[in-house]
Amino acid sequence: MTFQRIAVIGLGLLGGSIGLAVREHLPSASTTGYDADPATRARAGDRQLVDKVCETAADAVCEADLVVICVPVGAMGEAAAEFAAALPSGAVVSDVGSSKQSVAAALEAALPGVAVIPAHPVAGTERSGPDAGFASLFQQRWCIITPPEGADPANVAALSQFWEALGARVEVMTASHHDMVLAITSHLPHLIAYTIVGTASDLEGVTESEVIKYSAGGFRDFTRIAASDPTMWRDVFLTNKDAVLEMLQRFTEDLTALQRAIRVGDGEQLFEHFARTREIRRSIIELGQDDTRPDFGRSDHGNS
Repeated sequence: MTFQRIAVIGLGLLGGSIGLAVREHLPSASTTGYDADPATRARAGDRQLVDKVCETAADAVCEADLVVICVPVGAMGEAAAEFAAALPSGAVVSDVGSSKQSVAAALEAALPGVAVIPAHPVAGTERSGPDAGFASLFQQRWCIITPPEGADPANVAALSQFWEALGARVEVMTASHHDMVLAITSHLPHLIAYTIVGTASDLEGVTESEVIKYSAGGFRDFTRIAASDPTMWRDVFLTNKDAVLEMLQRFTEDLTALQRAIRVGDGEQLFEHFARTREIRRSIIELGQDDTRPDFGRSDHGNS
């Protein structure tokens, strides 16, 4: 089974990149797209992010065999409800959301009886909107597929092949396991970045110009993460709150231990901790998820 008619709902960074990647890597497939924002639809048409930009979600999906919903996770159910009545029999519906248990529940409620197979391409940048997409976004990045219990293996295999065709490496796991893993690898780092940048901006005796002028590499990277779409990340924290709160508690306990080590002058504990965590960075590079070039080789289209 292969998908030949792909509908993309939401034409921002991820949706636009899917459309461009399909054109490049699956030239025999056709794409339609829809976005709730008329200005985004117009710009998507100008950039030819998909073969046809439609004026309604129903028009976009009416002939599709795969629908990929690319909206903030808090809007997944509403987006699915818009096209539910027009969805062809046998079509597979997926998404790109960063929290999977909440998305699965929302889509199953909006689309009863439909083959819903959630997925999460772990790729992106701090940019958003229809001008942000590019065809190589998914190259050598992971796409995690979280099929519900009883999902048709043929549909799961077809969705895996779709993402592999776009350049991604596919992993299959449960939605609950995904949410716990992403809470520590993605969601908590974003929360920390937002907090540190906010703290810097609130410091008395330090002006905003000084924060910007003297930004060292570490703070500069935090600001890159903190520039991510606020609507998307608000929804992520609200929909994956249990896992995020658990990881935040673990992080708080570890931070308290380091705070004590600094207070009492325990250099040995600090060194051991920093040496152990340094190995994580080396492992990420060895797995091809980043590199050692200046600024990690990031260009204007850098991956997060």
